[in-house]
Amino acid sequence: MRTGHSPSSQRAFARFASRWPELPLDGVIDLGDLVESLERRSGLTVIEKAEILKALLVEAREPEIARALLQTLIPGIISTCRQLKFGDGIISEPSEMLAVAIASCTELIHDWAGQSRQYCAPDLLSALRGRLRRWMLKEKEAARSVQEAQHQVEPTTIPSPLLTRLETMARGPHERLVRLTYQRVFEGRSLRELAKADRSAPQSLQLELQNFARNYLL
Repeated sequence: MRTGHSPSSQRAFARFASRWPELPLDGVIDLGDLVESLERRSGLTVIEKAEILKALLVEAREPEIARALLQTLIPGIISTCRQLKFGDGIISEPSEMLAVAIASCTELIHDWAGQSRQYCAPDLLSALRGRLRRWMLKEKEAARSVQEAQHQVEPTTIPSPLLTRLETMARGPHERLVRLTYQRVFEGRSLRELAKADRSAPQSLQLELQNFARNYLL
């Protein structure tokens, strides 16, 4: 974590430690140290690690705490993607699957911030697995729709509520997201390709498209 040992990280950890004096945090001075203490061979017991993770989720409304919690979950996120075979046969790029997984986990942490969960990490990863499965099914359906549209002689004659909705918003304040959504769904372009052209990070763009679809298209 690049900012794990910064002064702001030290301050964020000091606030965290003051609110959770019962946690085994001896020798830890910043969030980078805290993340390292949660690694498999750190010397802490499974129960101690679970208590720290539970506290991190409770305090995750603070961005730096949420980022530290996400960092501790990266190995589990990769393992979850591996269990789903990185979307093999559905997703063209394994890195796209990982980017979506990280973005989805970030969203989960944001949604669950403030909750006290005894099994915080397993709960988050289980919820992430469910979200990724649903996303993969949508990707599979989108790919099928693109293939069917490509085989139509006159595809524009087929009514599409989503296409109609996008066309009505094409000249509005969301023109950029409309264009990217169209390219993603109807042209079948990968998230990485769109992010590169848009000069944005794949995970950030994925979150933007998810929020846009939830707020304006669904």
